[in-house]
Amino acid sequence: MSDVVAIILARAGSKGVPGKNSAPVAGRPCAGWTIEHAKSAQTVTRTAMSTDDAQLQELGVALGIDVVARPADLANDSARVDDAARHAATALGIAGDALVVILYANVPVRPADLIDRCVAACIETGADSVQSYAPVGKHHPYWTCRLAEDSAQVTPWEGDTLNNGVHRRQDLPEAFIPDGGCLVVTMASLMNPLPGPHGFFGSDRRGVRTNEGEVIDIDSPIDLIVADAILCERSMAGFPQDALR
Repeated sequence: MSDVVAIILARAGSKGVPGKNSAPVAGRPCAGWTIEHAKSAQTVTRTAMSTDDAQLQELGVALGIDVVARPADLANDSARVDDAARHAATALGIAGDALVVILYANVPVRPADLIDRCVAACIETGADSVQSYAPVGKHHPYWTCRLAEDSAQVTPWEGDTLNNGVHRRQDLPEAFIPDGGCLVVTMASLMNPLPGPHGFFGSDRRGVRTNEGEVIDIDSPIDLIVADAILCERSMAGFPQDALR
């Protein structure tokens, strides 16, 4: 099997939750959980972190992974994930036939086997990319609407029928959204992206399912509280270390 290199993206800045990647979650910096997830994955042959944060650089070195200094122009609010990943892949000298596992440092909770499942799916299918997806739950596109600013009138987002005529959650068709847990791409797709949004995913894109709530992506202060509570509860309940991931 070709090399499988995990690149953890962890920039210092964040508007929603300032310093979230180094914020404490269940007794360790948030990014520390993702580092451990990558190091614990059986399919990952090398782990690195791309960051502009000095504290996180020290954390990466302390935990025995490679650290790539992320340039300022790739660490601002408008920087794209794939640009940062390409920079890191080039700095690390990753071979052209390798798989790259892109992980976000602000995801302290993910299933223990998620990375390995995504890597296996990419290898078995020969896909350009595999991403983890969670059910949208009650935030279903069928129930999306428009709320007029002037009158607060509720109208369908699309079509003429509000809620698409579906009133019970149980009757909604399955719909999924990327959950941020894991993304695996081939080096060929990463380094030679197609035109358009997420062109670095390539043309053959596959998905791995997670259950609702299995992945916690820190995008708001309440996400930090939820992740901390989940991981602390598991630790106190005597879960094995792998279960905390």
